Amino acid sequence: MEKDLHWRGSSYKDLLSFPEQARREAGYQLGFIQLGFESSDWKSMPTIGSGVREIRIHVEGEFRVIYIAKHEEAIYALHAFQKKTQKTSKRDIELARSRLRELEQESKRAREQESKRAREEEMTKTHVTPAGGNIFADLDV
Repeated sequence: MEKDLHWRGSSYKDLLSFPEQARREAGYQLGFIQLGFESSDWKSMPTIGSGVREIRIHVEGEFRVIYIAKHEEAIYALHAFQKKTQKTSKRDIELARSRLRELEQESKRAREQESKRAREEEMTKTHVTPAGGNIFADLDV
């Protein structure tokens, strides 16, 4: 099943700052993920959150796109950056973690609102026994 790709924070703008070949590779890999496949070069990022991965791009330098694809409704790009040291910087990890927390809070609020809306809709539903209908059958007696 194909999924939309939602860019969190400045991740889209940040990816646009990658060199052209790195952008092309990121686009190819993200498109593959949108189709339900795995990136050809990825790493799990449990320090950021459950289900979070990074795409590793080795073109014109080292570049990363951190994303989460476990949500049914979409894939979320949390952060895109050029990696300048062997270890991912604390700043990059914290930024992705912060964007994931915001996403999870928004998702929780949306689920709560949907649940509230469904309860309210259920409470306002009207059942009609038509004129000439059998009220007793309607009441299961």
